[in-house]
Amino acid sequence: MSVLDELLADLRAEGDQLRAAVTPLDDDGWRMPTPADGWDVAAQIAHLAWTDEAAVLAATDKERWDEIVLDAIDDPTGFVDKAALAGAAEPPVRVLARWDTARTRLAEVLRHHEGRLPWFGPAMSPASMATARLMETWAHSLDVHDALGVTAERTDRVRHVCHLGVRTRDFAYSVHSAEPPAEDFRVELTLPSGALFTAGPVDAAQRVSGSAWDFARLVTQRIHRDDADLVAEGQDAAYWLSIAQAFAGPPGTGRSKRG
Repeated sequence: MSVLDELLADLRAEGDQLRAAVTPLDDDGWRMPTPADGWDVAAQIAHLAWTDEAAVLAATDKERWDEIVLDAIDDPTGFVDKAALAGAAEPPVRVLARWDTARTRLAEVLRHHEGRLPWFGPAMSPASMATARLMETWAHSLDVHDALGVTAERTDRVRHVCHLGVRTRDFAYSVHSAEPPAEDFRVELTLPSGALFTAGPVDAAQRVSGSAWDFARLVTQRIHRDDADLVAEGQDAAYWLSIAQAFAGPPGTGRSKRG
C-alpha cells in the first residue's frame, strides 16, 4: 500500500467514525451546540463537506477555485463561518448526503491527481492534502463527540495529526511574527496503542514528549496547554507548545483551561 493509499484509507476511517456518531441523531441532536462558538453539530458536518468540496475544486476547476479564493480575500475572518452556517441550515439528511458525496469524490480526485494543489496557504501534494483533511476531520469529530457527551475512539490514526503538527512548527512561529529556531526539535509521543511516534534528531537539545493524543489536540487547539500531558525540555520547545497550530489561517483562540 502506498503512502497516499494509507492516508486515504485512514481518512475514510476517520470520516466513517464521525458519520456513525451523527447518523442516529434526531433534529435536536443535530442542533446540539459544540465547543466551536456558534457552531452546532450540523455546522461541523457542513464545514467538512464545504472544505472537501473546495479541495476537489482546487484540483479540478481553477475558475471555481479562484472564486472561492476571492471570497476568502473579501471576508478573511468570516468566510469559513458563513459557509458552515449556510450549509447547516439545510435539513440534516441533506447535510450528511452532501458530506458523503464530497469526501468520496475527494478521495477519488486525490488518488489520481498529479502535481500539487493550490490551497489557502502553500500548494499541497495529494498526500499532504489527505493529511490535512484527516487532521480537520479528526479535530471536528472531537467537537461533535464532545457535544454529544460521548468519547471518540482513540486510534493510532492520530499519528497523521502529530506528523502535521511537527511539520507546521515553523508556520506556527510565522503567524505569531516570530522567528523559528534553526534547529529541529526531538518529538517522542506515545500513541494510543503504546507505540511510539518520533520525529527529529535523537540528540536535539529541544525536546517534546508525552501523549500523542494530547499533542494532536494541542496542535488543533482542542485542549489548553496546561491540560495537555506533554513535557517540553528547553525554552524554545516550551514556547512552541504555547503557539502550536496545524491548521492554516490566523491563530485561533484555543480552549480554556479546565476548571
